[in-house]
Amino acid sequence: MILKYDVIVIGGGHAGCEAACASANMGAKTCLVTMDMNKIAQMSCNPAIGGIAKGQIVREIDALGGQMGLVTDATSIQFRMLNVGKGPAVWSPRAQCDRGKFIWEWRRHLDETENLEIWQDQADELIVEDGKAIGVRTIWGAEIYAKCVIVTAGTFLNGLMHIGRKMVAGGRIAEPAVPHFTESIARHGVVSARMKTGTPVRIDKRSVHFEDLEIQPGESRPYQFSYMNQCGALKQLPCWTVNTNEEVHEILKSGLEDSPLYNGQIQSIGPRYCPSIETKLVTFPEREKHPLFLEPEGEDTNEMYLNGFSSSLPMDVQIEALKKMPAFRDVKVYRPGYAIEYDFFDPTQLNHSLESKIISNLFMAGQVNGTTGYEEAGGQGTIAGINAALKAGTDNDSSYNPFVLHRDEAYIGVLIDDLVTKGVDEPYRMFTSRAEYRILLRQDDADARLTEKTYELGLAKRERYDWWKEKKQHIEEIESFCQNFAIKPKLINSALEALGTTPLQFGCKLVDLVNRPQLNLANLSEIIPQLKEVLNRPVNRKEEIAEAAEIRMKYKGYIEREKIVAEKMHRLENIKIKGHFNYEELQGLSTECRQKLMKIQPETLAQASRIPGVSPSDINVLLVLMGR
Repeated sequence: MILKYDVIVIGGGHAGCEAACASANMGAKTCLVTMDMNKIAQMSCNPAIGGIAKGQIVREIDALGGQMGLVTDATSIQFRMLNVGKGPAVWSPRAQCDRGKFIWEWRRHLDETENLEIWQDQADELIVEDGKAIGVRTIWGAEIYAKCVIVTAGTFLNGLMHIGRKMVAGGRIAEPAVPHFTESIARHGVVSARMKTGTPVRIDKRSVHFEDLEIQPGESRPYQFSYMNQCGALKQLPCWTVNTNEEVHEILKSGLEDSPLYNGQIQSIGPRYCPSIETKLVTFPEREKHPLFLEPEGEDTNEMYLNGFSSSLPMDVQIEALKKMPAFRDVKVYRPGYAIEYDFFDPTQLNHSLESKIISNLFMAGQVNGTTGYEEAGGQGTIAGINAALKAGTDNDSSYNPFVLHRDEAYIGVLIDDLVTKGVDEPYRMFTSRAEYRILLRQDDADARLTEKTYELGLAKRERYDWWKEKKQHIEEIESFCQNFAIKPKLINSALEALGTTPLQFGCKLVDLVNRPQLNLANLSEIIPQLKEVLNRPVNRKEEIAEAAEIRMKYKGYIEREKIVAEKMHRLENIKIKGHFNYEELQGLSTECRQKLMKIQPETLAQASRIPGVSPSDINVLLVLMGR
């Protein structure tokens, strides 16, 4: 059988689903190839979306016209805003989701997407002709051809699972590995390597003594990821916390000789920031306890996820150790934790569009690029889908103008720039600390940064654009009111003293009060009726609008200063250097610099400046050679 499309997406995980929707919504005839239609966008590990910096990425996907925020809101069973004790630059939304309903909500979105078809099969070979990816062959003999191919195979490429000394081939528990596809790409010169990740034990909640756990409720305020959504309909559930103890540690240590991580069975790179429980014991031997989080898998299931107890120790060791915690003394488990090794491809072989530098028309997104996390995968999938659709719609490479996000425009831009510029030596996870323009990349202003960009491309639809325009209008109305409304001391001083702030000596504008740390729009609206009237206008998501306006006023100076710094860096972004130099001949550069520039071939001077091993003096040499 021969099938023909504009874009093929291989893999139905978070990267693949976003890529397929983005491509199809931009008008490209798209085929999503997945092994199991009933496990679309499976949350293979933690049944949660968002978190530190990850929540910002989900807001960005939504602002671009993607689906992850919409699906998460519809299936959320707990929502929390993390880091609210710090500045708004690092506030990060996170939602616990119903795992099963998340899959079927994603299926609904895919089924309702025009130009998108699903083919249930397993990709076996990438078809390459004259250096261009033109399609795939499947294990059932189908040949699917397209102008562009996006690979989002997750942990399935030569996947190998470990529990103790037992090893089973697989891409996920009870699912087969993909054995030949890596080789069909690598034979064309694309470098692959191995990484490792893991997942915790799953527990039957009927065996848990909840009286020995500490409850962790969600937010009372109905936060959401997508500005377009109304509140979800699912029952909101708490999570629970517990600590390990020395008895638990002793049992876990007794199994280290059978641990694949320490007996030589696993040689590949694991995630630094989501280590297994046995890695925590070895790395932090002085710790007497480690925190664990017991999280529900859904509103109507007994299955629970023990966050923090990722392990590949023998199953009897895992269960025996659990029983040394009072809450789990009678524990029953559905399955133990396990580790998995899989293939990934060196992301420095990609352009910022996520197209391969080696095989034209081949795009890659997600864990095959060395990342970890649903959100990082979804962000990459969105960009890969946009660019594959753009390239499929052009007659030749010279007319193709890729869609690229810069580091001051989105965490997705930081993520992709880090991957293609610096590469990875461990599974990459996004943190707010990775972004140098955090105050510009807040979770509250993703649509301000991105929606108009993809509306012009056709990904963000008119409805999404109109929601943003309405939000923008009301934010500006609040700001304008605060900048122009005059405050008289005698009418407000007693109230200011009651709120713990200094009374006024002279009149001022309302914005001057908003900027005080003790004051905010909420408490000021209780003493200024005109402000309350502005804030209570009948608009959608008025709490979020007020919060965004307040942040813009309170942090205006910081925002403007960071914009100036970003603009200076854009000057280097505008200096194109690819193809200008034979780096091997530039003796004014350090040896390491020459080697790195030859390998990565950066597009711009700014990208070159971010490559590890390229020093400021090396950049100065290049500036001189460019006549700057």
